[in-house]
Amino acid sequence: MATTRYKRPESVLVVIFAVSGEVLLLERRQPAGFWQSVTGSLAWDEAPREAAIREVREETGLLVQDRLVDCRYSNRYEILPAWRSRYAPGTGFNTEHVFRVELAEIVPIQLSRTEHIRARWLPARQAAERVGSLTNGAAIERYAGA
Repeated sequence: MATTRYKRPESVLVVIFAVSGEVLLLERRQPAGFWQSVTGSLAWDEAPREAAIREVREETGLLVQDRLVDCRYSNRYEILPAWRSRYAPGTGFNTEHVFRVELAEIVPIQLSRTEHIRARWLPARQAAERVGSLTNGAAIERYAGA
């Protein structure tokens, strides 16, 4: 059954930033040197907002349900060949729902060591340039003022 064997080709991207202009980035374990905002796939029975809240909690320890804003747009991008085996045969594209969280100040992060090796708060422009995804960079520019 596709719902248990394969990943759902739908994900969330959550840009977390402080009013002072710094953006939270996480460095993935794999591939090395790949920086990103909070991201993650939706479970088969999960709505995008639920996934965004869950992913932020899992990856940073932050509880953001009251501050999470649905940006009301999504990106569609090709799944890289290296990752396609995780999806049902014939699945070539992923839909990414974009959310944002604005914080009053930089806060400590409880990093998920299974997915990431470090977290950094960077000025928005630097963060937009550092991320490994074009859609992530565009979201930082759009919502965190890069």
